[in-house]
Amino acid sequence: MLTNKEKKANDILKILEKLYPKTPIPLSHKDPYTLLVAVVLSAQCTDERVNKITPLLFKEANNPKKMVKLGVRNIEKIIRPCGLSPQKSKSIHTLSKMLDKDHGSKVPENFKDLENLPGVGHKTASVVMSQAFGYPAFPVDTHIHRLAWRWGLSTGKNVEQTEKDLKRLFPMDKWNKLHLQIIFYGREFCPARGHDLEKCIICFKHRRKNNFK
Repeated sequence: MLTNKEKKANDILKILEKLYPKTPIPLSHKDPYTLLVAVVLSAQCTDERVNKITPLLFKEANNPKKMVKLGVRNIEKIIRPCGLSPQKSKSIHTLSKMLDKDHGSKVPENFKDLENLPGVGHKTASVVMSQAFGYPAFPVDTHIHRLAWRWGLSTGKNVEQTEKDLKRLFPMDKWNKLHLQIIFYGREFCPARGHDLEKCIICFKHRRKNNFK
């Protein structure tokens, strides 16, 4: 017998499937490496802005060897509009050097090696594993963390616990698509500010007192 939380999760899944049957990957890329770099750039930056900068960066360097040759200063100049450019440029340059030296210029297909790269945390590794390699993963950023709490799917105080809660509630074969569906829905109907309960189907159906901040 399903719990109330499991019933809610099933209903939310049906709503998201109906609204977003297709989930194009928001960050423009051509291969695992360009996706990895784009995800690193997306930290505290909109996908829209990243997609404007990456063509400029990848025109100069679209693989680890070329990125190493491009150098930290040149990388920083190009990616400055994305914010945190000093830190991100060093991470991109160093991870490219590590990929070239330790992985034959290929992005590794496992969490351990990905998370050993500078600037690559569990969330970034999860995005690459799911979107580049099709590995079942559930990337949870602050937005999904917020929505999972708002919808009563998790009481986790951090993204790690929220990820565990969501993985328990939803079928593994839905994870890769579902995390994008949640992001799309949050942007369109369930923002952190200016939230309109009447227009938000999920919150309206499953509202909980004091959960709409």
